[in-house]
Amino acid sequence: MLGVVYIQFMEMIKEKFSEDVLDDLLDEPSLSTGGAYTSVGYYDHTDIIKLVVALSKKTDIPVDDLVEAFGKHLFAALIDKYPMLAEDKTDALEMLESVDNSIHVEVHKLYPQAELPEFKCIRLSDTKLQMVYRSKRPFSILALGLIKGCAEHFGEQLTISHRNADSDDMFETHFDIEKVA
Repeated sequence: MLGVVYIQFMEMIKEKFSEDVLDDLLDEPSLSTGGAYTSVGYYDHTDIIKLVVALSKKTDIPVDDLVEAFGKHLFAALIDKYPMLAEDKTDALEMLESVDNSIHVEVHKLYPQAELPEFKCIRLSDTKLQMVYRSKRPFSILALGLIKGCAEHFGEQLTISHRNADSDDMFETHFDIEKVA
């Protein structure tokens, strides 16, 4: 997993909780790096799972709620750092449609070793989109947070339903997304 994701997770913890909470989490003995991360590194995704679980225990906030909140935070942080990703997009659905064919292409230019999830989209109408998340990693709730963060960025309200269709070797979630007028 990209180091930039870890760095943004740590930023969210500092913003929403405190530097002390972050320091306590980074002392978790089972972390593969000993709690040291850089934005240009690549890390085992299980470390972020351990950090989220530890944060959930420390704050009594459910893991899924923390992961979704992180998705929203991550979207805003990435658009702040790379505003060109959203410059020519007119709405959230157009932005979401561009993930695989545009955004992930740019991510691979910056981080050639990145193992990114797939996002396949089918535009059902001007206001409806079906998006399928596929990954070797169990982060569909992070994807949900990113979708909600995208809606917030464009000042739009979306209704989102999702259902899992996981297989033995792949995590898959189908998102039905509709723009509320």
